[in-house]
Amino acid sequence: MDKLKILFAASEAFPFAKSGGLGDVIGSLPKAFPPDQTDVRVIIPKYGSIPDEYTKDFQPVDVFYVRIGEMDQYAGILKYKKDNVIYYFIDNEHYFNRPDLYGYYDEAERYIFFCRAVLECIPYIDFYPDILHAHDWQTALIPYLLKEQYQWHYQNTKSVFTIHNIKYQGVYGFKDISGTLNLDYFPTTMEFYKDVNFMKGALYSADLVTTVSPSYAEEIKDPYYGEGLDGVIRDVSYKEVGILNGIDDREYNPQNDPHIWSNFSYSYAKKMENKRALQDHLNLPVDNNKPIIAMISRLVEQKGLDLIAAVIHEILQMDIQFVVLGTGDPAYENMLREVAYTYPDKMRSCITFDEDLSRKIYAGSDMFLMPSKFEPCGLSQLIAMRYGCIPIVRETGGLKDTVHYFNSTTGEGNGFSFATYNAHDMLFTIQRAVGLFYEQRDQWKVLTTNACKSDFNWKNSADTYLYYYKKITGKLV
Repeated sequence: MDKLKILFAASEAFPFAKSGGLGDVIGSLPKAFPPDQTDVRVIIPKYGSIPDEYTKDFQPVDVFYVRIGEMDQYAGILKYKKDNVIYYFIDNEHYFNRPDLYGYYDEAERYIFFCRAVLECIPYIDFYPDILHAHDWQTALIPYLLKEQYQWHYQNTKSVFTIHNIKYQGVYGFKDISGTLNLDYFPTTMEFYKDVNFMKGALYSADLVTTVSPSYAEEIKDPYYGEGLDGVIRDVSYKEVGILNGIDDREYNPQNDPHIWSNFSYSYAKKMENKRALQDHLNLPVDNNKPIIAMISRLVEQKGLDLIAAVIHEILQMDIQFVVLGTGDPAYENMLREVAYTYPDKMRSCITFDEDLSRKIYAGSDMFLMPSKFEPCGLSQLIAMRYGCIPIVRETGGLKDTVHYFNSTTGEGNGFSFATYNAHDMLFTIQRAVGLFYEQRDQWKVLTTNACKSDFNWKNSADTYLYYYKKITGKLV
């Protein structure tokens, strides 16, 4: 039986380019597919920020031109093999040789070019995919263009579109982009309050729509979570499915992680060595018996920072230590700095991005606070559990699917959760967790072991994707 050919198209992929969870997914999921059944490849832009350690080994494939408005724009193709996955890079210095991945005035034009380049490069790379899998708004035009303009070129190619965060949809005025899109009519499947919505076009055009967790797939049918597309999601629900993200358990492995002080598996004593080292590193009182609550996050309202701001002084009245790592809204950054200054023996605010320190915090902390307003999947809680750090989360999206309340009687569960987006519900849940830590230490050790053993390997996700790929291509036996 021939291998299923799968081409992932995305705006980022770790380790080449990453701004968030999307990069982690595209860097991990493709290599989790069974190589005897699939040939999985990835295509992203060739950003100027891709490290030299990779670009020096990029191999040129070919050159072609993409029609954008009245101009034929240069497109180079390069390739690189990593972990048995071939990565392609679309090269155009005008669009992509910039310091940052996103945030430019011509964002729409950049990704219109990329989407067309993906579809037009297929003959040059000689890889005609059975599945063309697009991710988030930056590649949302691919399913639309495949169906409306390239259907005769790739009659056997099915499209899949994954929503990683429905908040970001790619909405632009039709007059602003019609020339760039080479459209002389208003596409009804992309119409959004008289503007053009790239994601909406993908939802109607794709053969399969996925989200990154089962709960998020249901939540976005509701106006509260749907960001104006809830009606469209309900309309396409017959082809929508939620598939839970995973983590790379080789990348995030406390048994051999070079970033942490003491490697461990299910050893509570070894974890405590990391805890003492973290306290010493952050100049906090070194004390195994004082729980550390950690938060590693973008410091924005979506992540529940407004809840934390409302009750942070009550949190710090408990006999705990609180460590925050991240950047975001300056108002929240300043608030956390000021509170840490007020509680010098209890709190540290590290307003930065530091991958090395993040691993040390996961390994050395007892609890991980993640009270998100919405969370399509979330990776931080999965990483935290891998390192025996107990999540305290709000029951939304992927947090609801991955964190199960600990029952001290049966010894089942891997964390703590609360349902209502309310600061005092969060505070009560934190108090419950801290109470278990102090009053039932044996049960706390059971909970820590449960968290470490939680299985969120990407293979589970890849198997589910493969099932649906075969289903829409008619290859399901």
